Amino acid sequence: MASRRGRPAIGSSQQGVPARPTPRAPQRAAGGGRQLPPYTRPALAPSLLAAVVLLACVAIIDASAFVFARWGVTVLALIILVFAVRGRSWWAAALMAAVAVCWNPLVVVPIPGQVWAALQIVAAALFVVVGLAVKVPRETDAAGS
Repeated sequence: MASRRGRPAIGSSQQGVPARPTPRAPQRAAGGGRQLPPYTRPALAPSLLAAVVLLACVAIIDASAFVFARWGVTVLALIILVFAVRGRSWWAAALMAAVAVCWNPLVVVPIPGQVWAALQIVAAALFVVVGLAVKVPRETDAAGS
């Protein structure tokens, strides 16, 4: 009985062992078949989120809801601080520590409203720059998981 093309013969076992082992392909990106870069940018998403929060909350600096924005910015700055330390970007770690201290809602730094508005915009730009600049090697990323 002849076997059908690409399928086992009729009446044969469906759990057969393949004739040849399939070769393992090198790890490639999902899109265009390119190799993955040796680093990742894990701080990019939280930094963009922090920049959106900072820019959106410029209007509510004098309101009581601004405390929630300060909590969010502080937590996101600490998350990015961890990624900066993992990527050994010490300048970014120092800047994120300074942002976490200034936006800390528990120990309030007394800064007037117009200066806060300017600092919100500067900090949003800083978050974007740090998010783009912090690169964590893939070996460190795989070892940490």
